[in-house]
Amino acid sequence: MIEGVKHIVAVASGKGGVGKSTVTVNLALAMAAEGYRVGILDADIHGPSQAQMLGVGEGVRPQSAGENRMRPLAAHGLQAMSMAFMVDTREPMVWRGPMVAGAFQQLLTQTAWDALDFLFIDMPPGTGDIQLTLAQKVPVDGAVIVTTPQDIALLDARKGIEMFRKVNVPVLGVVENMSLHVCSNCGHAEPIFGEGGGEHIAAEYETRVLGRLPLALSIREQVDGGNPTVVADPDGEVTASFRDMARQVAEQVQGQAAEGPSISFGD
Repeated sequence: MIEGVKHIVAVASGKGGVGKSTVTVNLALAMAAEGYRVGILDADIHGPSQAQMLGVGEGVRPQSAGENRMRPLAAHGLQAMSMAFMVDTREPMVWRGPMVAGAFQQLLTQTAWDALDFLFIDMPPGTGDIQLTLAQKVPVDGAVIVTTPQDIALLDARKGIEMFRKVNVPVLGVVENMSLHVCSNCGHAEPIFGEGGGEHIAAEYETRVLGRLPLALSIREQVDGGNPTVVADPDGEVTASFRDMARQVAEQVQGQAAEGPSISFGD
C-alpha cells in the first residue's frame, strides 16, 4: 500500500484521444466535492497534461519532504503529482520503456501524500510498462475505462478491460465520452461517434456504464484553461454527471465498509 493513501483508482483507455485525462481530473474534483480527500497522479510520463488542466504554472516544482520524498502540489483542493512538475514540458521525453517505468515508480512511491481517501491515477494510453508496473507495485482498488462510442475506440477499450482482469484489478465501469453532440445554434443532438457502444461493452464484461458525457466545446475550453468543468460550472449538467460517477466509484470501492468522507462538506 502507498503510505497516506486509502484507495487507488486507475483511469485508463486502450487508445489516446478519448478524453481520459479530462475525465480523470473532473472525476477527481467531483470526488473532492463529495467531501473526500483526493489526489491525482499523472502517470503519462511522455505526455503529461494534468499540470495544464489543473492550472499549475510552468516551472512550479514540488517541495522536498525529507530524503527522496516530495510533497504533492495543491490545485483546486486536490493533491497533485506529475512529471510535468519535474521537467520542461516543451522538451520531449525521449526515453525507453524501463526509464519510463522507473520514473513512474518514483512518482508513485516517493510522493508524500497527505491522508488521501482516493488517489486517481491518470494512466497513459495502451497496455504497456506503466500499467504492468502499477499492477505489480501497489494494490489498485479499481479501474475506470474511458472510451468513445466509436467502434475503433471500443476495440481498444476491450484490451484495457482484459488487461486489468489479467492482473486482478476490478473494472468499476465505463465512461462513454463524446457520446452526443448538441448543436449550440439549433439544439439538434447527433451521436457523431455512434451510439450504444458503452452499453455493449459494459454488458459484455459484466460491468456498468458509469456515465455518458457530451461532445461539448465548454468541457474542452475549461480544462485547457486550467479550470475544469466541475470547478468552472459546479451546478451544471456535466458536473452533475461527474458527481454521480464519483458516488458510484466510492460506493463500489468501499463495498460494504461503512466508511464515509474524511472531511465534512463544511470544511
